[in-house]
Parts: sequence; structure tokens; C-alpha cells
Amino acid sequence: NSLIKYRDNPANAPIKAVMMGYDTPAFAIITLKKTGISKPKDLEGRVLGAPAPDGAYAQWPIFVDANKIDASKVKIENLGFPVREPMLAQGKVDAITGFWFSSYMNLKANGVAGDDIVVMLMRDYGLDLYGNVIIANPEFAKSNPKALAGFIRATLKGIQDTIASPDTAIDSLMKRNQIAKRDVELERLKLAISRNYVTPDVKKNGLGGVDMARLSRSIDQIGLTFKYTNKPKADDIFTAEFLPAKETRLVK
Repeated sequence: NSLIKYRDNPANAPIKAVMMGYDTPAFAIITLKKTGISKPKDLEGRVLGAPAPDGAYAQWPIFVDANKIDASKVKIENLGFPVREPMLAQGKVDAITGFWFSSYMNLKANGVAGDDIVVMLMRDYGLDLYGNVIIANPEFAKSNPKALAGFIRATLKGIQDTIASPDTAIDSLMKRNQIAKRDVELERLKLAISRNYVTPDVKKNGLGGVDMARLSRSIDQIGLTFKYTNKPKADDIFTAEFLPAKETRLVK
């Protein structure tokens, strides 16, 4: 999404994404069962805690538009990242914006039971946005196509292996980050795999690629949060030329 805004300026280098990571971005509205909030319109008349620089909050205008929310009826509480989940746990706000798996784990650390946490992934409520991508320098891609394709192939294999055995992936992480809490990071990884990596689209079409029609719609949606001067097209943002064959990108 940042790349789309970057490419709006024709003076910038014509870089493109060459592999999609998160088919579903982690942007979400997170709340608790006790609030009674179960759908977007329920946010009307409530207090939404949202750090101003939060990536999920940046998509709020799109979420509002897609779900016909009367934004004037939602009070936005600008709060800091460190107090976001604690304030929700304490009932000082009714819902928060955030990356869902991080907020979920932070709420659990604040004594909230997982079954009491309600997550509304923005992708499930009308947002066509994609998540993180791998971007290539155009000159490097032109001069080293085999190296770039090999890097992408290896990255995809690593993701496939992680999906197949999250425990093994976390064992590798722990060797490089001894202060990480294994159980916490394993649960976080499994959450991301379940809703951000292994989506219905990925099950059908494999990892790494995009639906160009969906990407075009996402460019249109970003126009609700960003004023274009030279609106890019989907072909300006993503190329599949370095991806391996679909059969090798499927998840098991």
C-alpha cells in the first residue's frame, strides 16, 4: 500500500513488487465480547482507541466507506501503542485498531482470555488491500533475473516449510533470538498462518501472487485515504514474471 502511494509520483524509481507475502493484511478492529460489538456498524456510539500512526487506523476511512458506518458517531481516542491493549482490557475504550495477531497476544498478556477477544479483519469487511510484499530494484531485476527468481523461490519454500511445521520454524527463530518467548511466538505465528498466509485465494492459487483485479480495486480504495496526482495501475505495482510455476507455490 505504501508502494502504491510511492508510485503515484512519476519522479520516483519504477520499482515493483515481485512477491506477495500477506495475502490478507493484519489490519483489524479488535474488541471484547463483553462490549457487544460484533459487526462494524456496532462501533457507532462507541469509543475506538487508535494510535495516530497505526497502519490499521490509516485504513479507517476505507473501512467506514465499505461498511456504511457513520463516522461522526464513533469517538476516536488517540492513544499510544504501549497503552492500546491495556486500555481495551480495562474497558477505557470499546475497541482498538491494530495488527490483529499482535493485539491478540498483547490482550492475552493483559489477562484477557482468547475466547473473549473479537477480531474483525478489515479484509473480511470489504477491504481489498494486500499486505507485505517483496520489492525489487528494477535495475537489479533486469541485470540479475535468475538470482531474483532464485531468491523468491527460496523464500516461498521457506514459507511453505513454516506453514507445514511452525514448531520447526520457531526452533530456528529461538537459535537466533534467545530472549523470545517460544510459546508466545509459536502462537503468534500460527495465528498469522491461519488468517494472513493460508487464505482461500492462496489455497486456490498458491503463495506469492496477486489477483490483478483485486489489486486494481485496492488502488481505488486507497484513493479514499490518499489524493492521487498520477494514479498508478496494477501493472505498475506488481509483476509475476519472477515467480515459479503455480504448482510449486501451492500449500499443503
